[in-house]
Amino acid sequence: MVEVRKYDLPPTPLMPNSKHALLHYPGIFAAPGECDAAKVYDLFLSNGWKTQWIFRYGPTQESHYHSEAHECMVVLTGSATIRFGVGDTSADLEESTHGSGREEGGVELQANAGDVFILPAGTAHKTHDTTPASFALLTPGSGHGIEADDPREALRKIHLDGFTMMGAYPTEQNWDFAKGGEHVGEYERVWSVPKPECDPVLGKAEEGLVGQWL
Repeated sequence: MVEVRKYDLPPTPLMPNSKHALLHYPGIFAAPGECDAAKVYDLFLSNGWKTQWIFRYGPTQESHYHSEAHECMVVLTGSATIRFGVGDTSADLEESTHGSGREEGGVELQANAGDVFILPAGTAHKTHDTTPASFALLTPGSGHGIEADDPREALRKIHLDGFTMMGAYPTEQNWDFAKGGEHVGEYERVWSVPKPECDPVLGKAEEGLVGQWL
């Protein structure tokens, strides 16, 4: 049985979040051999989602969201904390991560290898307290697609260490990087991003976004 955890995140003064829930499938790829980038790439593609990047994350990052696309992130290696649903109120990353430089509310979830997170467009997120490593884009290209003659083979050749996640988006949607306050007064536009026909992992199963995002 798939464990599906749902988190309803209301909009804040800085972040649109979404009327759809954040979905977390803990350990869905945790079995030996399941958390394989090429294998997950194939599954995503079969459900109409295109893998566009693998990042190795540093100690922290700015809270941000994607205003034009829903996002699926699968943890390939390592562990981290991800804060969802609130924006930074300080430009100092230490203050916004471990101090008071953040909006009130939100939820902090532990992310471990094999976990999947499905974020509706507008959902604020900030990855921090990662397995120690330096930030890097590990896939060829700019992070908006795997620039290789054989993307699947390119994924197989990547050395993974630290905390790494692979990101995918519905094939007809493009991701942007929006920070808190960028869409104040325009939240409805972010919420109107079309719902995908299939969940990237569970396809048309009711347990996934097909049944959860009504």
